[in-house]
Amino acid sequence: MEHLEIERKFLVRSTAYREAASAKTRIVQGFLNRDPERVVRVRRLDDKGFLTVKGPSNDSGTTRFEWELELSVQEANNLMDLCERGILEKIRYTVPVGRHHFEVDEFLGENKGLVVAELELEHEDEPFESPSWLGEEVTGQVKYYNSNLSQKPFLEW
Repeated sequence: MEHLEIERKFLVRSTAYREAASAKTRIVQGFLNRDPERVVRVRRLDDKGFLTVKGPSNDSGTTRFEWELELSVQEANNLMDLCERGILEKIRYTVPVGRHHFEVDEFLGENKGLVVAELELEHEDEPFESPSWLGEEVTGQVKYYNSNLSQKPFLEW
C-alpha cells in the first residue's frame, strides 16, 4: 500500500486560530537523517512517540511518501539521543475549518516567532476554506521544512 502525504503549508497572520483550536499538543522532534531523499524523524507528542520516514517531494512540494510507526515515549527518547544537532520544539494547535483540520505550529527555541499552518488533503487540487488568519502560501519552500529549520533556524534568517 502506498503512503502519500499531500500537504500545503502557509504562514499565519494572527493568533485568531487559538480560540478556534480543538486540541493543543507540545511536540519535540529530532532527525536521524536529513537527506531530502529520505528524511527520518523521531517525534514525541505528549505521551506518544513516532518514527517517520519521508521521501522526496514532487515538483510542487505538495506530495511525498510518508511512513510512520508509533513508539513508546521511552523508545522515542532513546532514539532522540541519536539524532543530529537541532532538536525542534513547537506547540501544535489543531483547528477545524469547514471539513478540514489545519495544524498550526508555533515554533519555540531558535525558531521562536515562526508560525506555520499545514493542511493535509486527499488530492493536490482539493478545494478548502481559507480562514482569515491564513497568510502567504509557502508550500514547497524548503526553508520551511522542519528538517531545514533544525539546521538553519528562523532566528538566523
